[in-house]
Amino acid sequence: MRIAIVSDIHGNRTAFEAVLGDLRQTSPDLILHGGDLADGGASPVEIVDRIRDLGWQGVVGNTDEMLFKPESLTEFAKQSPKLQPLFAAVEQMAVATRETLGEERLAWLRTLPRIQFRGRMALVHASPDSLWRAPLPEASDAELESVYGPLGQPLAIYGHVHRSYVRTASKMIVANTGSVSLSDDGDRRAAYLLLDESKPAIRRVEYDVDKELRALSSCGLPHADWIAKTLESGRPQMP
Repeated sequence: MRIAIVSDIHGNRTAFEAVLGDLRQTSPDLILHGGDLADGGASPVEIVDRIRDLGWQGVVGNTDEMLFKPESLTEFAKQSPKLQPLFAAVEQMAVATRETLGEERLAWLRTLPRIQFRGRMALVHASPDSLWRAPLPEASDAELESVYGPLGQPLAIYGHVHRSYVRTASKMIVANTGSVSLSDDGDRRAAYLLLDESKPAIRRVEYDVDKELRALSSCGLPHADWIAKTLESGRPQMP
């Protein structure tokens, strides 16, 4: 069975449509999403509605949670006082996205589970115990096994950190999907993960970044220029 996992779309309709085109070529048997669907882009409504129309199952992400549960961002921000200007900008964006989505879509986001199991694979957004914290690609085998071993599967998949990789630890395989939008590895292309008989591989997909920048410039999202700089560079930028 071939499974695609598409994560961290962040309201980027242009990148998402390019990924859908690539999925038509790879033709997986099942497509799951890894959360962080709407916040941080020009097209939150369109992404949520499209995911629902496609019938993709998936998991809740931290930015999904902060839309239907604003206090989750507040609680996380308290742990990093020096980053308050960053979190203030994130909150302003979340307020605008929350209002754009409306209550019915927020209620749907609230129904997303934290874990999906498919055969020998487990999918979470960040880690089993947290939607906000996850190991980076440089983590030790011991850390990966400590975080994802409790899932009880030989293959663990997550998103969140926007840096794709596949690692074989001593007892399991851990892979990160990368992100459809807002890459953090210097590569502006969209990324998703394709499992072929439990063998994970990263797919990178070109998309029209300039088209998405134009959408951002006219969407009215607070701090859209910050998002634009991140899309252009393939690296996180400060607001």
